[in-house]
Amino acid sequence: MGTWDVGPFDNDTAADFCGDLDEAAADEREGMIRSALTRVIDTENYIEAPESDVAVAAAALVAAQCPQGPATDSVYGPEEPLPDLAGLRNLAHQALDRVMTEPSELLELWDGTQGGVWRAEIHRLQNVLLPQPLGAQLRLA
Repeated sequence: MGTWDVGPFDNDTAADFCGDLDEAAADEREGMIRSALTRVIDTENYIEAPESDVAVAAAALVAAQCPQGPATDSVYGPEEPLPDLAGLRNLAHQALDRVMTEPSELLELWDGTQGGVWRAEIHRLQNVLLPQPLGAQLRLA
């Protein structure tokens, strides 16, 4: 596993996915992110780490567009602009739930010394992706 830190873009697979997003036509990027999320959600059996790594990166890109979302300022995140991903918020949350549910290779791999920090990062993304109460969504000018 080419992982060097706990962030959503801190592994070879996620960095490659972000590079693929940069190389794709602008109108293909949302579909690539949607596909990464649904591929994980639709996996009923053992989910391999590479698919999970891509789904976590995709979910982080969606979360970055949410209020209080973490910036995707990693040098390994995409450099090209992304479309509005608000419609993928629920899928992103579901994908992270699936990554954090057995059987999941990524969950197993992070069952070590840095596992608590990685799980905290995933939970932070999940919290950002939760639907906000209606009053919190309204912004009066």
